[in-house]
Amino acid sequence: MVVPGQQDPEEKIFLPPEDLRANAHVPDFNSYLTLYKQSIEEPEEFWRNVAEEFYWQEPPSGQMLQYNFDVTKDGVYIKFMEGAKTNMCYNVLDRNVLDLKLGEKVAYHWEGNSPGHRLTITYSQLLKQVCRCANALKQLGVKKGDRVAIYLPMIPELVYSMLACARIGAVHSIVFAGFSSESLAERIMDAQCNVLVTADGVYRGEKLINLKQISNEALEYCREKGSLTVQKCLVVKHYAFRINGNDTCNKLQTPWNADCDVWWDEVVESASDECIPEWLDAEDPLFILYTSGSTGKPKGVLHTVAGYLLYTSLTFKYVFDHHHDDVYWCTADIGWITGHSYITYGPLANGATSVLFEGIPVYPHVGRFWEIIEKYRVSKFYTAPTAIRLLMKYGREPLQKFDLSSLRVLGTVGEPINPEAWLWYHDAVGHGRCPVVDTFWQTETGGHVLTPLPAATALKPGSATLPFFGVLPCILNEHGEELEGEAEGYLVFRKPWPGIMRGVYGNQERFENTYFKKFPGFYVTGDGCRRDKDGYYWITGRIDDMLNVSGHLLSTAEVEAALSEHSAVAEAAVVSRPHTVKGECLYCFVTLKDCRELNHTLMEELKRKVREKIGPIATPDFIQNAPALPKTRSGKIMRRVLRQIARNEKDLGDLSTLADPKVVEVLLSQRCEAAA
Repeated sequence: MVVPGQQDPEEKIFLPPEDLRANAHVPDFNSYLTLYKQSIEEPEEFWRNVAEEFYWQEPPSGQMLQYNFDVTKDGVYIKFMEGAKTNMCYNVLDRNVLDLKLGEKVAYHWEGNSPGHRLTITYSQLLKQVCRCANALKQLGVKKGDRVAIYLPMIPELVYSMLACARIGAVHSIVFAGFSSESLAERIMDAQCNVLVTADGVYRGEKLINLKQISNEALEYCREKGSLTVQKCLVVKHYAFRINGNDTCNKLQTPWNADCDVWWDEVVESASDECIPEWLDAEDPLFILYTSGSTGKPKGVLHTVAGYLLYTSLTFKYVFDHHHDDVYWCTADIGWITGHSYITYGPLANGATSVLFEGIPVYPHVGRFWEIIEKYRVSKFYTAPTAIRLLMKYGREPLQKFDLSSLRVLGTVGEPINPEAWLWYHDAVGHGRCPVVDTFWQTETGGHVLTPLPAATALKPGSATLPFFGVLPCILNEHGEELEGEAEGYLVFRKPWPGIMRGVYGNQERFENTYFKKFPGFYVTGDGCRRDKDGYYWITGRIDDMLNVSGHLLSTAEVEAALSEHSAVAEAAVVSRPHTVKGECLYCFVTLKDCRELNHTLMEELKRKVREKIGPIATPDFIQNAPALPKTRSGKIMRRVLRQIARNEKDLGDLSTLADPKVVEVLLSQRCEAAA
């Protein structure tokens, strides 16, 4: 492993800044090794010490962790602190207000889509609003164990709703407010939700989205399928509409069903601001969050109370090296796991002050992110490689208009970050003084599993570096044999950590088949991984995004990184295409900068760049111009569709989660020409 102070002259390695070490929670590499060893060899003691920071109505008394990962033996299960009783909402709110005396501390600075829309919410105010919402949900008939669908934009009511569910023991199922009505309906039906919380509408940039209309269509879809379980629809009047008056509201023209629909203001604001929490078993469900696979309907990933509390709290504290005076900003949407773990539960469990952001990076100007960092003196900033690459296109000039000197730690999440974007983020945004914590994790893992620690880990651009505490990664080959030392293959985990998923809601068979069947005894991430000579881990992409070209296993992420280094390329996506000789070949989609033309000369330059970066075996067979790439509303490239386009398949499957389906039509029209 790389030790701070040692540097390979042939490799870019960034050592931790000295000024972070003085008061860091994990101040150096040896401290990391000591804690990691304890977490693996003495997990009971390690996690019991973490649990002591929180409130337990009935403290843990027996074995902390019980599990079986071997699908061939009596079924897969994970249990953590079974028998203990607590409440998530109490630990992230009441504990901060009553025990830690943080009531007047700011919990959230809410920044709306338009710069003039903002609110400041203290911990005391947050607790009262959550209690009002909890009492209102109970008035609507919600009780412990019921499922509540939440379809809201990034407004404070989204946080109030999810914490209210946690307080009364209901299970929240948050659906990203960019999903279609059919996608919302599928999730409502699968979880059998009896209440839907939504809003009248939302502006995303300059675009007005009628969320209530989408919700109505979703409920009608459920009704047509004979699976309508929703009894009440709780509707928030968006802040932008409240201050703009009836003219804006009238734009929505949304039908109102008096038998089902209830205005938030009418039931929540009049409810009591005191609500006794429901004391839950450690393994009671906390939430369901749906994640889409390449095929089949979305999977309802289930997380439980105690393990998720401890794991999100600890990862937030150590990965961002959180301290009391920090202002933290994660730009994700709470509709995704990043928002659950690192906007709501992890930060609140640490009494953090966070920015809650509703807008988009380029509205009303391309410096919006940097403006907000300056405004709130953000010290820890967490965003996605997609956002970084988008903002790279505008250069450094927008950055130079704002004071970013408050920044101390930068983070990335969502996908592997290519070294070019990593270096721009480090140099242009962090001015070369902020470590970049490149975090690898999944909806299923609940929190970070491979990640640097800011003061302890030497950084390599593009590497997720080393495992977090309690996490034991392995790399297996196709035959399930463990690979030692430098290796590349399937990333799996040998044992659970507290925050790992407990199942697929209502479908134990799918849980076992998806995550444990391929390699019994291991949790299978579905990602490929390379471990280098220093023991660092590099995520190479989804296994179905890896190619076997003439017997050589290639990572599409590596090819994409090589293509993106060319000055003409803004973004690249690489998929496999069947080849009669090689088995598979590379089909590359490239989005070019400044209206560049994909001519023969540029194609040869791109092929040469890949050959030089990876080797002749990785030379692309096809390169297609892609004015835009098909992306979900969360900004992730839908590679399944690209593979189908490359293979000239006629049925492209469900495109409902695409942000712009017209992108696919353009790619299809150009495909034959590219592959001729």
